Amino acid sequence: MRRAFDALARKDFEGCLSLMRSDFRINIAGMPYQKKGHAAWRENVRQMFGAFPDLGIHIDSMVASGDKVAVHVRFTGTQTGDFLGIPPSGRRIDYESQELYRFEDGRLAEEWICSDTMTMMTQIGAVSPGALILVWLGSFRLWLAGAIGVGAGAGLVLLVQALVA
Repeated sequence: MRRAFDALARKDFEGCLSLMRSDFRINIAGMPYQKKGHAAWRENVRQMFGAFPDLGIHIDSMVASGDKVAVHVRFTGTQTGDFLGIPPSGRRIDYESQELYRFEDGRLAEEWICSDTMTMMTQIGAVSPGALILVWLGSFRLWLAGAIGVGAGAGLVLLVQALVA
């Protein structure tokens, strides 16, 4: 797994692909469908390195069990290119991702990616910090509603919305 991340950090995309099965499956949190194959992987990498050519990849931890490897990775870089329709901002990103990889016959067969894209989108200016707070409060409201009642949780969110607006 480290070989794959090292190759990716060097932008040795063919080296990465040589470690993957041709039917490699890509599962990204929030994406309504699964991507499959080398062409889909290349497109994802092209988008990331096209938008963030100085993309840094920092492995914080890696744990293996059976045919799976879990990786906690941090990405850093500067948005100097278009990213999913968002024009270059010149801003720095620094966000984390939790990733799980499955091996089959000694090669990468599948990945599940759960990245903190909300932080990244806020950092490049695509999402306002106020919207990020509202998303966080939406989660907090569920916890608070269970703890002290639905009305109190909803009232708190309305109060914060008024303060942020």
